[in-house]
Amino acid sequence: MKLLFASDIHGSLPATERVLERFVQSGAQWLIILGDVLNHGPRNALPDGYAPAQVADKLNQYADKIIAVRGNCDSEVDQMLLHFPMTAPWQQVLLEQNRLFLTHGHLFSPENLPPLSTGDVLVYGHTHIPVASRHGDIVHFNPGSVSIPKGGNVPSYGMLEENLLRVIALNDQQVIAQVSINP
Repeated sequence: MKLLFASDIHGSLPATERVLERFVQSGAQWLIILGDVLNHGPRNALPDGYAPAQVADKLNQYADKIIAVRGNCDSEVDQMLLHFPMTAPWQQVLLEQNRLFLTHGHLFSPENLPPLSTGDVLVYGHTHIPVASRHGDIVHFNPGSVSIPKGGNVPSYGMLEENLLRVIALNDQQVIAQVSINP
């Protein structure tokens, strides 16, 4: 299964358009959105091309291919614009040998792990900082932010292809970090 991960869009239309281009080009079966879809949040500057209603319109064209979780900047009002569910605090994707625990990162995080088993993958956003690393028997994966990267990083997204999770630069598609989910 091939999955594309995007987090922390924060209402940026150019970032949304690039993510959707990457999704179509990749041939991924699912676009997984890890929260903070439409609103920029009070602690963030407005991202380039801030246009939440237009972002909703673009994403709604792929509603049947999106799995999403709610971020700390998402609300019930946002859900009214979106044609895919995004108010769950977490979701799970079951692979043949692994479970992906999807969350935004403000409730469950590397510092506050949900109950996970050997081989599980914690997939989260929130920090806007890419992570692809193994911690004991658990993999931590954060695709970074497509719109407001932090920590000197570039806008990025994530891909799961076969057993490899990669963080990829949104603009030039350079691999930033990667980890195998099955050592």
